[in-house]
Amino acid sequence: MAKHFDSRFDQIRFALGNLGDWFGCHQMPERSLHFRGVQFPVCARCTGVFLGQTLMVFGTLAGIRPPLSLDATLMIPMAVDWIIQYTGLKESTNRRRIITGLLGGAGYVGFLVGLALIGMRRLFPQ
Repeated sequence: MAKHFDSRFDQIRFALGNLGDWFGCHQMPERSLHFRGVQFPVCARCTGVFLGQTLMVFGTLAGIRPPLSLDATLMIPMAVDWIIQYTGLKESTNRRRIITGLLGGAGYVGFLVGLALIGMRRLFPQ
């Protein structure tokens, strides 16, 4: 039986939730952002990651290209925050999750773009 949606917004939210689930997002309510009582389709960290990735894609298209070392460094805070929470040393907050996710997402895309550019230069030297 097909799922019924009350609005286009509900359809988009459902699709994003499925996408987040496919990428491995736990979508726990207590670790997710809420707007007007509606939970975001992915957790705070994944929201930050997706925003960071999107910003880096647009930045790259605009010609902004940080060094590969900066891209790698941007991923460290997210990894550290996750490890600290996973090991039980300290519970993270949604604010910290979204900020470190934003940095990590931007760093990840920047790192991949940087590696691709290095590969292209080696394959097609000028």
